[in-house]
Amino acid sequence: MERAEDIRNRIEKYLKRADPLFRRMKRAKGRKSERVYDMAMRYYEDAKHFYEKGEYVNALASLEYAEGWMDAGKELGLLL
Repeated sequence: MERAEDIRNRIEKYLKRADPLFRRMKRAKGRKSERVYDMAMRYYEDAKHFYEKGEYVNALASLEYAEGWMDAGKELGLLL
């Protein structure tokens, strides 16, 4: 079983790798793209918040949702 410290370190690395992706993310024009962008960014901010509070499971889940929104948005042409 992994220790909390190991999990924290893994999530920290994951957040650092994800940070440039979210910083570069741009929205296409239109209301739907704004909604998808907003959802991705909110979940990403939630992930950082949970990480800082030591809620690592919630941090990881939020980061996964954020990346899911980002991937879907890119696939649909709503995010660039």
